[in-house]
Amino acid sequence: MDQPIILLIVLAIVFILVVALGISLRVSGKRKGLRDERTIDADVTGELSADEIAEAVEKEKAEARGSEVPTEPAGRLVRLRERLAKSNTGLGRGLLNLLSRDNLDESTWEEIEDTLILADVGVEPTTELVDRLRERVKVLGARDPEEVRGLLREELITLVDPTMDRSLANQATGGDPAVILVVGVNGAGKTTTVGKIARVLVAEDKTVLLGAADTFRAAAAEQLATWGERVGVETVRKEEGADPASVAYSAVEKGQQDGADVVLVDTAGRLQNKRGLMDELGKVKRVATRPLGEGHDIDEVLLVLDATTGQNGMQQAKVFAEAVDITGIVLTKLDGTAKGGIVVAVQRELGVPVKLIGLGEGADDLAPFTAEGFVDALLD
Repeated sequence: MDQPIILLIVLAIVFILVVALGISLRVSGKRKGLRDERTIDADVTGELSADEIAEAVEKEKAEARGSEVPTEPAGRLVRLRERLAKSNTGLGRGLLNLLSRDNLDESTWEEIEDTLILADVGVEPTTELVDRLRERVKVLGARDPEEVRGLLREELITLVDPTMDRSLANQATGGDPAVILVVGVNGAGKTTTVGKIARVLVAEDKTVLLGAADTFRAAAAEQLATWGERVGVETVRKEEGADPASVAYSAVEKGQQDGADVVLVDTAGRLQNKRGLMDELGKVKRVATRPLGEGHDIDEVLLVLDATTGQNGMQQAKVFAEAVDITGIVLTKLDGTAKGGIVVAVQRELGVPVKLIGLGEGADDLAPFTAEGFVDALLD
């Protein structure tokens, strides 16, 4: 074969190899680009596995609402029940020890009454519980510890009242967001509680907007905004000393425009001037409803109480109940020195349910309250 022909063949082979290599690199680059650009929508074409889709969804959720992902309410209940069981050992165990005595004489029943009253249950509820329990023990002749525990559990649950509606009014209706006012004396953990409630709602996939209407306390708005930023929730605020009602109005108006599910409004908690406080809270409540549709009132007014203050907390509750119609109670600091009986006392006094309880300083140490869970924790 002539040398020129051989050379042409070699060149042709080289050309084919170069072209093939170029095509291969181009295809590889396109594939890589597709991998890099895929989003969670790619599951439609089957390009992502189920695990990859779940991971992408959680990542996008976290980015949308902030750097922290709040704990689901169901998980909180288990953890808080364990903590409550460890902290409230006096009431439940004290009652069980007294009821397990061989001879339940008059002196023992008086000790049972004293134990309940010292736990801040209140005189009237204590009398009701002891009378019912005394009659059932007498009729049934109960002496077995487990049987006695069962009777005590039933009566305590009845006292705490499982029939009360403890759900939060957090459903948007007719294009309006649900509006929740949070009231309480300074020092009870009110602003912190507003931030924690926002976390509970975010964990339930609600879109939330915060309103910093406590404009009298220094740094209250900044504190609330920090809580919101942690879970990607915006805070409507104005300068210190601004009209609280105007802040509440702006927050509700913006929540309506943004299509938020819930607007949470923090309010002032000064008790130095009772009449001034009542007037201010009443004004905030009235003005906050103006952007809402006709007939749409404030959906929820939550009172935050420090459970460790006992009877003093009861007096505070009465003051706020006079200022606004309380629809639910949030008890903070129910661990530590709290005696537990205030749950019964405050519900009896105000006629509204305890809806949330706080058992610590952690961001997710706030959970929905249930009568059964509370009583079981007391008796564990």
